[in-house]
Amino acid sequence: MDADPEILLERFGRLPAGRLLLERLRGAPVAVYLVGGAVRDLILETEPRELDLVIESELDPFIGRLGASARLHDRFGTANLEIDGHSYDVARARSETYPRPGALPIVAAADLDEDLGRRDFTVNAIALGVWGPPRGALIALYPALTDLRDGVIRVLHDRSFNDDPTRLFRLALYSSRLRFTIEPRTVELALAAVRDGALETVSGSRIGAELRRLAAEPDPVSAVGALAPLGIDAALAPGFGLRDPEPARRALELLPPDGDPSTVVLAAAAIDIGAAELGRLLDEWAFERAQRDAIIAAATRSRALAAALQGARAPSEVAAAVGGAGVETVALAGAFGADDDARRWLSDLRHVRLEIDGRDMLAAGVESGPAVGAGLRAALAAKLDGHADSRAAQLAHALRAAAPRPSSLDADGADHIDAGRD
Repeated sequence: MDADPEILLERFGRLPAGRLLLERLRGAPVAVYLVGGAVRDLILETEPRELDLVIESELDPFIGRLGASARLHDRFGTANLEIDGHSYDVARARSETYPRPGALPIVAAADLDEDLGRRDFTVNAIALGVWGPPRGALIALYPALTDLRDGVIRVLHDRSFNDDPTRLFRLALYSSRLRFTIEPRTVELALAAVRDGALETVSGSRIGAELRRLAAEPDPVSAVGALAPLGIDAALAPGFGLRDPEPARRALELLPPDGDPSTVVLAAAAIDIGAAELGRLLDEWAFERAQRDAIIAAATRSRALAAALQGARAPSEVAAAVGGAGVETVALAGAFGADDDARRWLSDLRHVRLEIDGRDMLAAGVESGPAVGAGLRAALAAKLDGHADSRAAQLAHALRAAAPRPSSLDADGADHIDAGRD
């Protein structure tokens, strides 16, 4: 940890986004502060994920000076900026008051000290002057720097979690991401807020956004798992949460690059919730349909798939057991005891392709319809099991499977019946 302002400025200037900002600010008569998590990360010698800026003047002239494309949020005095592919959040220094628990804040222009005082945790109540008269000034509310040095997450005031209950999720996020210890009084306040129903004042869409943010962390298992000691997950829904993180970790080890880690972790957290209730929750939390369906499938089908895979022997049986399941479902099934077969399907079997298709079967005289699909499935099974490596062999297996089967009333059977009548 190094809190020397000149060293921090140097680190900021080495960031591509930081260097570009300083170039655009050249000659600007404005004071600009880097605030919050970006300063925290520079002090901890890690690369900031986001650059949050605060100015003590109107936003429009500042944005115009930068030549940035901007999305303004007039209600909060903030804007999202983009310059040459780099993103920045900029705000006028402000105070916040909350008309009721869980409500969005009412903001008013303020000075930097008030702005820092409205923040969530001490380790984020820090500002570094990067342009203008305050350049090189490091301003931190006590005990921000001490808590950073000691690895402690401490809430700024006792009503914080009641004013904005989404800070409960951020408490879990920062304790996981930074590997910091939550200060005892902060734990007490968080538990009390959860117990008193603070989360019930938050809209479902905001809860969903916080869950997706946790699940998108580099270590999503730790991030989502950090909800449990604070009672947050159980307060969201009975049965929700990573009480045992190991299945989720094993599933992530199996998950291929084209899989979605956040879907796996959220499915593991919802493994004990029925499909109908889980669908209702995910709708309430405003999950997009594709991820919603993938979470439900992985949460509700992975255990049964694990049992089916454990009973499979031949590669074709593994593929048949998987059927149309997504990679997240298969990875989670592997974590529940079918790791070898899940790994085999994820790394190899799912990529096996036939050298024939339906057109080849139609050209060979098979009528369009279910027989074509049955033939292709049989050919794929034969190839998976090593019995049809060539195109000709695959077509032969497909045609045999597609051929009409003799019925009890074929010609021979009819003669037999007629003979019996004589």
